[in-house]
Amino acid sequence: MSDPWAAPFETDMRLRMVAACRAMNAGGLNHGTSGNLSVRLDQDHCLITPSGVAYDAMEPADIAILAQDGRWRGPLRPSSEWRFHADILRARPDSGAILHTHSRHATALASLGEGIPAFHYMVAVAGGSSIRCAPYARFGTKALSDLALEALDGRRACLLAHHGMIVLAATPEKALVLAREVEELAATYLLARSAGSPGTLDEAEMAGVLGLFASYGTPDFPDDELSRMDERLPETATL
Repeated sequence: MSDPWAAPFETDMRLRMVAACRAMNAGGLNHGTSGNLSVRLDQDHCLITPSGVAYDAMEPADIAILAQDGRWRGPLRPSSEWRFHADILRARPDSGAILHTHSRHATALASLGEGIPAFHYMVAVAGGSSIRCAPYARFGTKALSDLALEALDGRRACLLAHHGMIVLAATPEKALVLAREVEELAATYLLARSAGSPGTLDEAEMAGVLGLFASYGTPDFPDDELSRMDERLPETATL
């Protein structure tokens, strides 16, 4: 159960984190106790999943509170990857949630030390013209955190060599959606490579796609042939 003394936002977020982690494993983005999730609480603290706990058994109260200097509070030790969670949240005020997974295709590509180039326009979903792969460093280390931050510069996702992926988003639900997109891109890229040598879109085209993504899904999305109808349809009209 959640801490009855916790603020409503924290109580709600603990429930949402458990749901996101269970969905991550159920959807094949992760397995076992690997992977982790954090959510910003305030400027200096975040909620973070515990280390070595199966997500089906994890309860909201098991999630630790972590300060950016490494101090923590809770019944269970925070994830061993707490350093990159704290460092990314400090460096990226635009992000409210950090999700790390060991999904199959992204990890396979990362094991080659490769990122995902602009073979498909949807690569822009991660915020740039490619999804970089950070060089290898041992899990849980400051070295890994530094390399991840560099790979995430100007991006919302990166791969970690011989390890997995990291995604950044506003909420745990949006982080889960982005992780699914990155995993699908990795799978499609590996499939394309198995059949040949996929080409890539140039920087100018990706810049145009990124510009469109800035307003995608909103009324401001540019389309000269589409306009809103102000009048009601005639009552006799049938659809």
